[in-house]
Amino acid sequence: MTALPRLAFVATERPDAVAARQALERRYGGVPSEAADVIVALGGDGFMLERLHAALEVQKPIFGMNMGSVGFLMNDFQEDGLVERIAQASPTVVHPLAMHAVTVAGEVRTGLAINEVSLLRQTRQSAKLSISVDDRVRMDELICDGILVATPAGSTAYNLSAHGPVVPLGSGILALTPISAFRPRRWRGALLPHTASVTFEILEADKRPVSAVADDVEIRNVARVGVSERRDLALTMLFDAHRSYEERVLAEQFAS
Repeated sequence: MTALPRLAFVATERPDAVAARQALERRYGGVPSEAADVIVALGGDGFMLERLHAALEVQKPIFGMNMGSVGFLMNDFQEDGLVERIAQASPTVVHPLAMHAVTVAGEVRTGLAINEVSLLRQTRQSAKLSISVDDRVRMDELICDGILVATPAGSTAYNLSAHGPVVPLGSGILALTPISAFRPRRWRGALLPHTASVTFEILEADKRPVSAVADDVEIRNVARVGVSERRDLALTMLFDAHRSYEERVLAEQFAS
């Protein structure tokens, strides 16, 4: 007889999510995350990102159930048949981006992003940036509200809202997408191999301050930001077999 998986249940502080966690623990039992085979996360996409960051330490797959709004990274909530759903789930592996930032004051800060690393203007004035890929300058000056580097998993989030491309998982591609580009006005970004190292130099950083954000880590007044994929770090999300992440990404491209 196959042993049942050890499940850890985590939830947002919303009353309905807390109640759902308690009901699931009564029905299926519950163990600490470090002792679990699978972590079941109850919340929205933001909560899933939090749990994925936490899972970097314990390296456990996460099966999310939506107790939020959009829930693109989540499965539908259903109390019945959870063990069977997890056993039949389709795994999706994602690799985070590493952000290495140097501030105007010379402070070095780092962060990890599962969705994207974004640079954003801090004041009413547009940002001025130069862009290098693998130590070769590709754009001397971009005037914009900001720019982002998105993973395939993050390509359907902020990147898509900024009119960036949806990138299928397993494509080995990162999306480089400007946010409200002013000059060159018609530049729509680029698709880069996942091995690429991208460096942004902030021009006129004192006059036109810029912040850098890796998911939920914000660093203000940056002078230089490097972004590259951490292929040595892997996170696993589990999706219902009938609605895999690949299917969601494909469907998103045909959504009205």
